[in-house]
Amino acid sequence: MSRAASAEATGWLRAVKTAAQSRFDALGIPRPTHEDWRQTNVQPVAPFAAEPSAPAEVTAGAFSALPLASMLPCRAVLVNGRYANGLSDVSGLPRGVRVQCFVHALVDQAERLATHLSRAASSENAPFVALNTALFTDGIVVTIEAGIEADVPLHIVHVAVPGATPSANHPRTLVIAEAGSRLTVVESFVAASAGSYLTNAVTEVIAQPDAHVTHVKIQSEGEAAWHVATVAAHQARGSQFLSHNVSLGAKLARNDIGSRLDGQGAECHLYGFYLVDGDQHVDNHTWLDHAKPSCPSWEMYKGLLAGRSRAVFNGRITVREDAQKTDAKQSNKNLILGDDAVVYTRPQLEIHANDVKCTHGATIGRLDDESLFYLKTRGIGKDEARNILIHAFAGDVLDKIKERAVRETLTRTLHHRLEREAPGVSA
Repeated sequence: MSRAASAEATGWLRAVKTAAQSRFDALGIPRPTHEDWRQTNVQPVAPFAAEPSAPAEVTAGAFSALPLASMLPCRAVLVNGRYANGLSDVSGLPRGVRVQCFVHALVDQAERLATHLSRAASSENAPFVALNTALFTDGIVVTIEAGIEADVPLHIVHVAVPGATPSANHPRTLVIAEAGSRLTVVESFVAASAGSYLTNAVTEVIAQPDAHVTHVKIQSEGEAAWHVATVAAHQARGSQFLSHNVSLGAKLARNDIGSRLDGQGAECHLYGFYLVDGDQHVDNHTWLDHAKPSCPSWEMYKGLLAGRSRAVFNGRITVREDAQKTDAKQSNKNLILGDDAVVYTRPQLEIHANDVKCTHGATIGRLDDESLFYLKTRGIGKDEARNILIHAFAGDVLDKIKERAVRETLTRTLHHRLEREAPGVSA
């Protein structure tokens, strides 16, 4: 591509970034007085949220030793938000599935990117989306051609390498599934070393008519890490979007996940599991925008809390006036494993149509004494009985993940965490 053509192809991106920076300047880092951030204080990241992390390298040996890194064979790796070609290998993906770093996609697919970037994730009322859009330098673009059904999942691994002073990674992921295609994308977030930093990630999924996209997000970072992520989908007629969101670590993790069901018969499932202990804080804000008729959705989030941890769940379902025949169900259940843990849960329904089926519910409780007693009377020790009940509680969500390697890895991680926390847990 000539220099003139390249400048023309990227001109639209400069305009998008400039507008996003202006929007972030107007919004700023949210304060706890903001309705959507009342229980989650992200003001401590204000001094370094706009300080991009420096480029870094991770050796193949160090990468292999990271948790979750070698979970799947086909992977695209970002280190501090930049594509790491030497650690990536997507050769096992079928023809019709294209994976590029954003820098290369900007040259090869400029028109497609201009059409779809920021289509699902708007910066209008989302300061961290605006900041990501303004500052991201690289990312992953995944396109799957019409009618292609990929039976091999793609693993996108985000590796943070903290510096001497806190800084921020702003990775961007864009998944475009053309009509009738099927694809699974797993994104995991890990750290190569201890340190304080911010991950501010944005993932957009464009599901065209009858496309099926499964997205699995696994967050397992250091005790000093701050993590803010947006996963936003835009669904056309007859499409299906399955989201699995698993939060296992970080000082603070905030997830904004949802979809606009913008075509008749579109279907969306949101599943979430979070495990926090110590002083960890996790906040899940979900949203489902039913814009067209006959669109079913199902949402189930479950959490385990120990120590002095905090969890927030805020789930909003909007049913617009034209979205007749909507069938939406939402559930949030929390299991408290320590005396000092706190949960804030707020399911919401906003319904503007009259021919709908919508339900929601939330529970906060402890391990059932009768179930524990039943297991003990059959010769099962207290700790083992407790773990059986906890695994059954978590299994409702984790078992929904169809990729066996991912499911088994998460189950092992849960088991190890429970073994570590057992001495300080009151059942």
